[in-house]
Amino acid sequence: MDLLNTLVDKGLRRELPTREEALAVLATSDDDLLDVVAAAGKVRRHWFGRRVKLNYLVNLKSGLCPEDCSYCSQRLGSKADILKYTWLKPDEASKAAAAGLAGGAKRVCLVASGRGPTDRDVDRVSDTIRTIKEQNEHVEVCACLGLLSDGQAERLREAGADAYNHNLNTSEGTYADITTTHTYADRVDTVQKAHAAGLSACSGLIAGMGESDDDLVDVVFSLRELDPDSVPVNFLIPFEGTPLAKEWNLTPQRCLRILAMVRFVCPDVEVRIAGGREVHLRTMQPLALHLANSIFLGDYLTSEGQAGKADLEMIADAGFEVEGAGEVTLPEHRVEAAGGCGSVCGSHEGCGSHEGAEAHGHDGADVCGHEGGGVCGTAAAPAVQEARTDLVAVRRRGAGTDLAPNA
Repeated sequence: MDLLNTLVDKGLRRELPTREEALAVLATSDDDLLDVVAAAGKVRRHWFGRRVKLNYLVNLKSGLCPEDCSYCSQRLGSKADILKYTWLKPDEASKAAAAGLAGGAKRVCLVASGRGPTDRDVDRVSDTIRTIKEQNEHVEVCACLGLLSDGQAERLREAGADAYNHNLNTSEGTYADITTTHTYADRVDTVQKAHAAGLSACSGLIAGMGESDDDLVDVVFSLRELDPDSVPVNFLIPFEGTPLAKEWNLTPQRCLRILAMVRFVCPDVEVRIAGGREVHLRTMQPLALHLANSIFLGDYLTSEGQAGKADLEMIADAGFEVEGAGEVTLPEHRVEAAGGCGSVCGSHEGCGSHEGAEAHGHDGADVCGHEGGGVCGTAAAPAVQEARTDLVAVRRRGAGTDLAPNA
């Protein structure tokens, strides 16, 4: 397929695809799916080999968020039966982090619900970062606390944070349909603050909220322009008790096409499969490793993931290897541009002040290069799949409980 050959060539050169090309990836047929995965897999292996980076989430403060993000189980007015607790103490957070690191994680992502941290909250998280780093040599720490005020990113960096996550989640044009208590511009500002402070910027999206192909391409192109080191791709977990509980729009094939499009647009960044992979990719998860080079180990912020042991077996069985603590995640040219920081973070369920989901036209009528022709961006929305509420399990273990974590 000429389209895929063109995208592979561009990916190896770090050249941005056109909007038409990105839309064409999303519009490919299921018959072409393995060809799409193979093509994007060439780009992934060129920049990241067969390494898979493992990340581990620690929910420092769960629930009771004042923001109204429709996808989030911790949102204002949420009726989801999730864990609710206030700030973990530094030693509690460090104990939770140690479980993930013992399971093979390289990075710990510290997440807290809320609009954004107060200066006292930054002090609290700074103490937690220092405690984790004192007790765990070589660990990378990413903070995800919501909207940042001036000077807060610098203070987190001074405390030892390596990265900061704040997801754009959806396109600027549809953002107000998802959240009304803050703006898309607020999110962009926080990513820029983190980047300016010398933190490794991490920002991604949530797919499956009813967005169009154009919306998906819009947000991924916006992320490319922001140039984060890491792009977590979350697939909506439709929690009962949230406004998007009935949005079951994703199929495993759709998820793979989205991941491939992200890889082609952002060829040399850490692409992470974040929240929702077990719910929507299901038995197709191993194929997604050919597109993304990073996943979360074990559970998410308020929902359970598959067993950590199963994650490790899946990686090995698919012919990949876990990235070691001494290995640099990013390609050399990105590490040099970041002043030596080769780290990255992000998560669906929340990063961005709360669970990012457990945590969206172009002119003309050019014909895409996919089989069957078709006008770019005009692909019919996928048929809504049957709700698989049996796959959505609320987290009852790990941080904030007396039970052992899943790692």
